[in-house]
Amino acid sequence: MADTATPAVAPPAKAARLDDLMMSMDVVDTLRHQESLVARELDDDARERELLERLRKIYRGQGIDVPERILHEGVKALKESRFVYTPPAPGTATTLATLWVRRGRIGTAFAAVAGIAGAAWLAYAVLVQWPEQRTAERTRIELTQTLPKALDTAVAEVKAEARVPAATARAEELLADGRAALVRHDAAGVKAVLGQLEELRADLRKSYALTIVSRPGEQTGVFRIPDRNRGARNYYVIVEAIGADGKAIAMPVKSEEDGTTKTVTKWGVRVAEPVFEAVRRDKNDDGILQRSRLGEKRRGSLDVDYAMPVLGGAITQW
Repeated sequence: MADTATPAVAPPAKAARLDDLMMSMDVVDTLRHQESLVARELDDDARERELLERLRKIYRGQGIDVPERILHEGVKALKESRFVYTPPAPGTATTLATLWVRRGRIGTAFAAVAGIAGAAWLAYAVLVQWPEQRTAERTRIELTQTLPKALDTAVAEVKAEARVPAATARAEELLADGRAALVRHDAAGVKAVLGQLEELRADLRKSYALTIVSRPGEQTGVFRIPDRNRGARNYYVIVEAIGADGKAIAMPVKSEEDGTTKTVTKWGVRVAEPVFEAVRRDKNDDGILQRSRLGEKRRGSLDVDYAMPVLGGAITQW
């Protein structure tokens, strides 16, 4: 039987071309790493030959067999700037392409900025905007609902207690003041009026007997010599307001001597000298004051109904 030889199969041409291309790129890369050499040796043919010889030595030194055509191709490619990346000219298309390539990093940065902005907005909303809105809403409800209702209720309660025209007239005056404050959106002004109405109602509800003090060891009356008229005398009887339970009621009293108002359980009421002398004689007769009631404050009224004439002034200390 005759021997049959197996024909050699040549590698594809495409693979060969790829190997040559890779080798040429390596040559160009080697040339680029020898920039000082390239700058000096590529000026003319003689220097190009010298450069080729040096490249052969470099590759032989590395144990690499590089065909001559590859070396020449590499030098030619370097001259033609092949295998060199040239960035595209600036423009809209370039900008859009760059943004698309960098979309991941841009998206991350945008998300971070958006997160910071969102956190800042949330903090402002929670700490500033929402409290301001709640305060504004509370104020609106207060001025349109709460305070008007409270004002009407307070006036109605005062009128229900009033037994004299003066008390009703005073309530109407305060109501007008409160409504004017509502028109001005002045919540503090309305609350001040409500306070005055409460004081008025409390005064109307009080009832007591204004009694001249006559207990042993306590003064029933005093006289004072005014600084501006040393030849005159001001006479006072010492009184206290006794409630239905027999206890003294603390009352706010304004002193005509220094203009201050104090809450006291005893004070001096100024009277004419004849009244003062009549009280003094009554007590000196037997040590007991027969006519001790100076006046009476009835519920529903604003003023004391005096049983003896008074001059209207008062003192809080003696």
